[in-house]
Amino acid sequence: AGTRPSSSGNETQSGDSHGSAILISFIYSVVCLVGLCGNSMVIYVILRYAKMKTATNIYILNLAVADELLMLSVPFLVTSSLLHHWPFGSLLCRLVLSVDAINMFTSIYCLTVLSIDRYIAVVHPIKAARYRRPTIAKMVNLGVWIFSIMVILPIIIFSTTTPNSDGSVACNMQMPKPERQWMAVFVIYTFLMGFLFPVVAICMCYVLIIVKMRVVALKAGWQQRKKSERKITLMVMMVVTVFVICWMPFYIVQLLNVFVGQHNATVSQLSVILGYANSCANPILYGFLSDNFKRSFQRILCLSWMDNATEEPIDYYATALKSRAYSVDDFQPDNLESDSMYRNGTCTSRTTTL
Repeated sequence: AGTRPSSSGNETQSGDSHGSAILISFIYSVVCLVGLCGNSMVIYVILRYAKMKTATNIYILNLAVADELLMLSVPFLVTSSLLHHWPFGSLLCRLVLSVDAINMFTSIYCLTVLSIDRYIAVVHPIKAARYRRPTIAKMVNLGVWIFSIMVILPIIIFSTTTPNSDGSVACNMQMPKPERQWMAVFVIYTFLMGFLFPVVAICMCYVLIIVKMRVVALKAGWQQRKKSERKITLMVMMVVTVFVICWMPFYIVQLLNVFVGQHNATVSQLSVILGYANSCANPILYGFLSDNFKRSFQRILCLSWMDNATEEPIDYYATALKSRAYSVDDFQPDNLESDSMYRNGTCTSRTTTL
């Protein structure tokens, strides 16, 4: 990708074996397949069911679209990894790196927006209710894409093909002279904009959420406090830890390549694959943790042999807000659950809003 100085796998490395290239290509393919299937399911259920079109789910839709498009660059990575060569030409090189980078940054910023949305929903549920609407969410999503394009302008400008010493062609960033200094600046720039700043923002959001939930739990009693803290802490650990685990190795490898001069093609490829794997984890983190998404996914699977499963997911959050006055307790995770079942008795699920 454009933000990965050594991630395209296009430079011929004498130490790379053909078997290693095949293994890496296989892992790429598995990641691509899982990412496409998972994100396609998320996109389908949000577009298919009217009750799924909440503000938070609109952000999740944008995240799924970005992750889906990010997966489309994987076939190019697989081909270049197997051939140790970029066979698609300069124009397609610039296009692939630019589109890949746009979707990579958009995916990361979508995670940040989702964290901010969760912060607003939990900490300021009444004051911010007017702002958490699908229309505003769509405007925010558009702003995320525009901002991502602005951030990756250096990639659009400097992406090109360059010949290697053995006659093969590499698709990569061609920085101006002095090239090493500019590449160092570029790596730091992408590290800050694509990892450090988003992680700091996400951590701040969830720290504030935990503080708010702790205050609420103290009013509710010790047992409720313990249960609430456990649920919120689990959410924080899953979101932040998976994000950091997926992307930290990639940026460590890039920083080492630039400032230490150490380069191993296999390690670089694996770090890129791990970053792409975050797109596979997102449907699990933001889909399967919501029982409304679970319910919708069950319907998709059940429809393959049950044509009468027609009940739509229930928006319990919206129903609760319409049926009762706002209170802090209404936003506790425990109060958003019910034991609803499919009427045909074949697919059951505890339903809860995201």
